[in-house]
Amino acid sequence: MSDKGERRGGGTKLAVQNRRARHDYHLGDRLEAGLVLVGTEVKSLRAGQGSLVEAWVRVADGEAWLQQCHIPEYEYGNRNNHDPVRPRKLLLHKQQIQRLGAEAAQQQALIIPTKIYFRDGRAKVEIALAKSKNKADRRQDLKARQAKREMDRALKDRGR
Repeated sequence: MSDKGERRGGGTKLAVQNRRARHDYHLGDRLEAGLVLVGTEVKSLRAGQGSLVEAWVRVADGEAWLQQCHIPEYEYGNRNNHDPVRPRKLLLHKQQIQRLGAEAAQQQALIIPTKIYFRDGRAKVEIALAKSKNKADRRQDLKARQAKREMDRALKDRGR
């Protein structure tokens, strides 16, 4: 086994998740992108700090940028700490960026991040095409979730 692989610690470690996304949007195609970060941002994410609630992706000039993602300053950092809500570049192939921008424009959809995680020591962000839900859709999802919960509860009680 190589020394390098052990240090990185293979596998996937979830850093930040956007739970609000499933509630507010119909999520479509998902895509994994690399994320350009500075050292103190990586340390904050490894500590599980950060928020994707207001974050979105902007495609401009052939590049994709993560906007309004809040990664707090590293607690033990120095005066060279990062700006918590600065735009962060996403690492995607040119064709992926073009396709993503075209699909978002065609479907009148947003591109939002659903989670940030570390895979083999590198920061990755999962982005998805999203269409906003209206109140009726949210109510319908809530009713379906409650019905499923009641069915599960009834089956559990029946098995006793």
